[in-house]
Amino acid sequence: MIAYETDSRKIKKGQTFVAIKGHTVDGHDYISSAIQNGASRIIAEHEVDASVPVEIVPDSSLYLKNALVKEYGKTLEKLKIIGVTGTNGKTTTCYLTYQLLKALGVQVAYMGTIGFCFLDEQIELPNTTPEILTIYKLFLEAMEKGCTTVVMEVSSHALSLERIAGLSFTIGAFTNLTEDHLDYHKTMESYLAAKLKILNYMRDDGVFLVNADDEASASFEKKFEYTKRIGLSNSDYEIKDFSFDPAKTHICFRYEKRDYEVDTHLTGKFNVYNYLMTVAIVHEYGFILEEILKQSAYLYPPKGRCETFLVRDGFAVVDYAHTPDAVLKVLETYREVTQNKIITVIGCGGDRDPIKRPIMGRIASEKSDYVIFTNDNPRTEDPEKIMQDILKGVEQTNYEVILDRHEAIKKALDLLNSGDVVLLLGKGHEDYQISGHEKIHFDDREEIQKYTQNL
Repeated sequence: MIAYETDSRKIKKGQTFVAIKGHTVDGHDYISSAIQNGASRIIAEHEVDASVPVEIVPDSSLYLKNALVKEYGKTLEKLKIIGVTGTNGKTTTCYLTYQLLKALGVQVAYMGTIGFCFLDEQIELPNTTPEILTIYKLFLEAMEKGCTTVVMEVSSHALSLERIAGLSFTIGAFTNLTEDHLDYHKTMESYLAAKLKILNYMRDDGVFLVNADDEASASFEKKFEYTKRIGLSNSDYEIKDFSFDPAKTHICFRYEKRDYEVDTHLTGKFNVYNYLMTVAIVHEYGFILEEILKQSAYLYPPKGRCETFLVRDGFAVVDYAHTPDAVLKVLETYREVTQNKIITVIGCGGDRDPIKRPIMGRIASEKSDYVIFTNDNPRTEDPEKIMQDILKGVEQTNYEVILDRHEAIKKALDLLNSGDVVLLLGKGHEDYQISGHEKIHFDDREEIQKYTQNL
């Protein structure tokens, strides 16, 4: 058991309660509750009334980070940790790597957008890369159960806020850099600078893999000596050819002057990069390519990543694409695999980067035959205001607005004819809609399933 806790409700007898002042909640208000639940010591930023010893520190978050690294960092060095950063593709790459290593007999855990997975347990997480205390708790508990390896998504927020302090990566990877999170980072330069911080956590004998076809990869190669490239040319893992339909992709690639071929249950050019990055990670981990390719037949995309459903004689696809680049790539992929109509259901999240809204509106309307703009986690923002931002970028007339996402999906599926594709973008694996401060159950996949059951 870790000696520290920041949630008074989770305190166990003898633990130290670290009172942290957050954006909406101040841990100092819960000190008495923590003591009642068994806290034997308090870390606080100012004098408090307490019946147990109190240590006053200038920054309780910094204190916690340093204490965790000092007391548990050496233990975590025994873990092989694989860290993947980038705007898009982190989840698919990490989850495929997790599946593949597991199939090859490794006691591996996954941490990322889908949650924390180890053995048969899946724990939901509040962030792609959670707070440092959560990371340390989950990793140490998994190690006690036999975990030897973790593959984790590493977000730019986590790197900026040092949530991964004390961790070191055996293998690191960069997928791509496209516009996102500019409400936080402000500029693409500072966004890239945050991503580059992953190199500070690489082991001296580690290997870093880059998508060589993304121009930002050069910045990683300059800063880390042992880098390998994945890409269409001049790469260690070189993509030679690929072809795909709505349910699978055939890939040819070259490594060390030898050509390999494989079929995967993935769709689209962007998934060629995700798959090959996975292959490279697992190969650098120590498995031969022949073993990896043999297991690839059993790999499936993570929930809500180009997840495809047959509806009448057409396809409905659920995907998490919520950035301009991801939306563009998904739309271009399905334009290549269908001669018929593409009907897109899409929105933008509230209380998040407003800069991307008109861009996504423009891309969706230009690349689709018909678009239904709808809600996607409006949070505390007015849905009408979000929609106004989206429509600023729309110059076509091939759209309508249905804010009720249930009705929007139903309308899209009603329009589906033989050979058409309906793309439900933005929510992917999420099984909720956030309106105000309320989290309401809602799942795009369930909406499709309910619809088909009523046909």
